[in-house]
Amino acid sequence: MSRFASGTMKLIVIAVLLMLVLLPTATSLYAATSSSPTQQEATMGHNGGEESENPLGSVLPLWSVIPFVGILLSIAIFPLVAPEFWHHHYGKVSAFWALLFAIPFLFAYQGEAFHEIVHIYLKDYIPFIILLWALFTVAGGILIEGAPVGTPAANLILLLIGTFLASWIGTTGASMVLIRPIIRMNKYRKSKVHLIIFFIFLVSNIGGSLTPLGDPPLFLGFLHGVPFFWTFNIFTEMALLSGLLLLLFFLFDTYMFRKEGWHKKMHLKDVHFEEDLEHGEIEVEEVVEVENNNHNVRTKEVKMEVKGLINLLFLLGVIGGVLFSGLVHLGEVSILGVHVEIESMIRDAFLILMGLLSLKLTPWEYRKGNDFTWFPIVEVAKLFAGIFMTIIPALAMLQAGKNGHLAFVIEAVKEPWHYFWVTGGLSSFLDNAPTYLTFLNTALGQFFAGIDPYEAVHHLIAEQEIYLKAISTGAVFFGAMTYIGNAPNFMVKSIAEEQGIKMPSFFGYMLYSVGILIPLFVLITFIFFV
Repeated sequence: MSRFASGTMKLIVIAVLLMLVLLPTATSLYAATSSSPTQQEATMGHNGGEESENPLGSVLPLWSVIPFVGILLSIAIFPLVAPEFWHHHYGKVSAFWALLFAIPFLFAYQGEAFHEIVHIYLKDYIPFIILLWALFTVAGGILIEGAPVGTPAANLILLLIGTFLASWIGTTGASMVLIRPIIRMNKYRKSKVHLIIFFIFLVSNIGGSLTPLGDPPLFLGFLHGVPFFWTFNIFTEMALLSGLLLLLFFLFDTYMFRKEGWHKKMHLKDVHFEEDLEHGEIEVEEVVEVENNNHNVRTKEVKMEVKGLINLLFLLGVIGGVLFSGLVHLGEVSILGVHVEIESMIRDAFLILMGLLSLKLTPWEYRKGNDFTWFPIVEVAKLFAGIFMTIIPALAMLQAGKNGHLAFVIEAVKEPWHYFWVTGGLSSFLDNAPTYLTFLNTALGQFFAGIDPYEAVHHLIAEQEIYLKAISTGAVFFGAMTYIGNAPNFMVKSIAEEQGIKMPSFFGYMLYSVGILIPLFVLITFIFFV
């Protein structure tokens, strides 16, 4: 047995032993700290929890959030210290933390616990994964072949297009469609790292600010009652930040372009080329003049071509499905005691249909040209299955307001700029979707504790909208701070490395993000949230 296999088996055995030891302990502690049946009954009545004032939030112990912290730390640390183990066993790690919470929780709170678990999966996790899967599948069928030469102006235009598209086909969709073209455009360049870093900033994160389709946290907000087009209210914040980043990018890319001397070598503005993936050469058409060691080289140019355009119809279908669920109300059905809107079920079925039609009608060679695999979406599905399970106690305590054991968070996070930085800071490391949901509930607990969460969201928009703006911008903007801040970040990094670009390490990337983004976030704070 190899050293790696032996080490892996040891880690798995240790994890199983830890679960065997910790589960009985946690179960007994839950039983000891939970309210008696009489107390719970007096608090919540007999409505199964759907109309209750979230009694679990006032009786759950603070340490019940440990599995949530554990899974998030695992996501941050394991890829750095044990990448091979994590690559093969991330699903088992996610399941470990989920079961460590779920089993004692069910034992101690029984029917109420079962209701909370079913509720978060039916109302949040399943729609969240279906939307990501649909966008990932449809975008993966759009292949862009050929590309203009990566001059600073051409790179700026592509980033601007990607920033716009991210709000409509998702940061994941826009990243997967455009990352390979920008790499191909700049194949001849020596300095490429800054291209990928600004791509992550703009296309993989900040560009997804304007619709619930753009970024997972905004979609979760939509599922919790935030109107679909409300996110256009943060257009000013997004436009200012994006404009400043695009300006910085253009200045820096121009400096690097001139430093390498390309401004002296290329005499034509519209130079196009296409990489020969098999032989690593560049094929050209028409007439292009390039100075190389004082010799003129005549080559041919290849036009840029977009294949799989039928997927644009499916992208429009995804947008239409999400809009339908937000604008049409057809009543509810009860599934295992949880009220689920009929329009939401129709939306999810329609999104699945769009993905299946994309798979059926798009030639597989287009996906092959994009190096399409299912691994990224499978990884997200497994990890978020654990995250959504373990986030239950944190959400319950925050929704309980000052009656919950996380009251100190509510008392400490009061002003809009607090929400912007705390939501953002945690989104940098803990993934921005659950962080958004956590602090949305914190704000609801601060101002509207005890009110139905969906109704409370509308009160928040009407009376304290600046808080929702701070939470939304913090979750989306700060997702660009680290590789783990948003789902596309790591995928973009991996694709770039596959194409021979030596990307900075986890903390090396943060040198760029801290140096570039933090000063801009400070500016955003003083302009909008103080």
